[in-house]
Amino acid sequence: MINLISFIDWNPKPYLFEIMGFKVHIYSLCWIVAFVVGWYLMSNIFKKENQKKELLDPLFLYTFIGAIAGARLGEYLFYDPAAFIERPIEVFLPIQHAPGKEAFFGLLQDYEFVGFSGLASHGAALGVILTSYLFSRKYLHRNVLWLLDRMAVVVPFGGAAVRIGNFYNSEIVGKASDLPWAVKFYQQSLGYGEIIPRHPAQIYEAIGYIILGFIMLFMYYKTDKRKYLGALLGVFLFLLFLIRFIVEFYKENQGEEAVAQALNMGLNNGQILSIPFMIIGLYLFISSKNRLEVYQPN
Repeated sequence: MINLISFIDWNPKPYLFEIMGFKVHIYSLCWIVAFVVGWYLMSNIFKKENQKKELLDPLFLYTFIGAIAGARLGEYLFYDPAAFIERPIEVFLPIQHAPGKEAFFGLLQDYEFVGFSGLASHGAALGVILTSYLFSRKYLHRNVLWLLDRMAVVVPFGGAAVRIGNFYNSEIVGKASDLPWAVKFYQQSLGYGEIIPRHPAQIYEAIGYIILGFIMLFMYYKTDKRKYLGALLGVFLFLLFLIRFIVEFYKENQGEEAVAQALNMGLNNGQILSIPFMIIGLYLFISSKNRLEVYQPN
């Protein structure tokens, strides 16, 4: 019976609804879901560790800024560096050049509000690491690895939500496939070529992240690894970017693949950028046995 299914048609409405000229996109809502789930999980962790709950709000402000700014910069620097120079306004604002349109109540002519649709996960990771360091210095006064270990428990579920948003947007599509669950993305970018059945690579990645999330929850609540600085972060970095590395085999290349073209290693951008994170993850986990934290609160 399953052989009767040739592929899945995917042609959703581009946005959920519109309010005063602002289109509410599913992708944007997926980011909101990611942060809401993250806030809930982190609040439980803070309660367990006797941390002040009022620190959650500034933490998620720092994390939001780091994730969005890092992801946007990474998207342009890693995948489309020319656009960073030609259209810098699109890097930092959720808009896109559209002749005859206007955005932000007419303040910007020939642009339309589209939400942040180009976000590089490697850039987001670097941005979150930086803002976590700044947050730890200002509020926690302890090793940043303590915070990053706890964030490693939370982030996989958010990553899954974002990849589901990519699926809805017909972004980061997979390579051609004749599998019964292959998807025909009618709204895919013309840069991907012909509209044909493809691997739902976004869903593959989302499933991998959900599995990783449960692994991290188990390690945090059921083992003593949370006592060793960098252990949870190490597992998270290695497995998350291993998932990314594997799924890249099923994805179409993204943008100009500037890094891959420069290195010419037979791998794409996503795979090349994942390797350093995997190596760092292995190092952090192996060396964590020497970093048992004995925290003395101020």
